[in-house]
Amino acid sequence: QVRVVESGGGLVQPGGSLRLSCAGSGFIFNMYAMSWYRQAPGKERELVATVTVTGGRTGGSTGGSTNYADSMKDRFTISRDNAKNTVYLQMNSLKPEDTAMYYCNARSAFLRRDYWGQGTQVTVSS
Repeated sequence: QVRVVESGGGLVQPGGSLRLSCAGSGFIFNMYAMSWYRQAPGKERELVATVTVTGGRTGGSTGGSTNYADSMKDRFTISRDNAKNTVYLQMNSLKPEDTAMYYCNARSAFLRRDYWGQGTQVTVSS
């Protein structure tokens, strides 16, 4: 059974930090590009960041290249630990406009598989 489970969301003040975690199971984690998306009320879901598999191959513990949405690349950091089947999103200098449901996605173009988690809520407010 495939599972993608996010955690780490919550309420934080502007300027604060949070680290989101996403644990995958039931699939070969290191064969999947892992991404974080977010969706604010009344808005479309948007890509936050992606970390690819290592050089397009399996193996390695920390994954390959990373890509970010322009508005977040100076504040957010995505990383993966293949030994733990987990991807992280470190979010610093949070702003009220970062308030959204954050979703984890696992995608393999080669296997034609695409898995989503249920999301974790991040609220930035004083």
